[in-house]
Amino acid sequence: MPSQIPPRTFLKAALVAAFCVGGAPLCLAQPAPESTARQPEKPRTAVSLDDLYARLKAAEDDAEAKGVARLIEQRLGRSGSATADLLTERARQAMSGQDFPLAVELLDRATTLEPGWSEGWNRRATVFWLLKDHAGAITDLKRTLVIEPRHYEAWAALGRIYLSMDEKARALEAFRRAAALYPRMDKLQGAIDRLAPDVDGRDL
Repeated sequence: MPSQIPPRTFLKAALVAAFCVGGAPLCLAQPAPESTARQPEKPRTAVSLDDLYARLKAAEDDAEAKGVARLIEQRLGRSGSATADLLTERARQAMSGQDFPLAVELLDRATTLEPGWSEGWNRRATVFWLLKDHAGAITDLKRTLVIEPRHYEAWAALGRIYLSMDEKARALEAFRRAAALYPRMDKLQGAIDRLAPDVDGRDL
């Protein structure tokens, strides 16, 4: 059984600035020569999600692609709410313990708190899939893709569900959408190659 939710802890951050207000030596009062003056550090620019998706698509080898994919998944995995993140972690623990109804309940609460968080819906879709609730999983995956159309994992999952329902044309379309975003995704191209002849017709 999963452990109980730990009590909330709050982190306090304090910024301390010390300024010298006394008389400064004459040498400090004079401007330093340009050659020795300390240049202000340029602020670091965070890599945008758009940039990461572009890098993923252009990756030249599998290792690079997987590294970029991990960065994307880390970004998508942050809800922006400590409470939603905690509920999602508890849902993960419930899934590990095969308590899928509890996982759904916890993710219900997380998606209610953060309805614009694409990954919350994607994770609930995973639980529905494990419960063999295809309709529920498809609904949540489509919700995921409305919020984040580049969610390649959701496209791939949608393809797998459609394939399990023998809806090959829909499965192929979903796999192709995933491949357009993440061309080096594991086993994806193989699934496309197997489905394409049946859906598109075989070359004569």
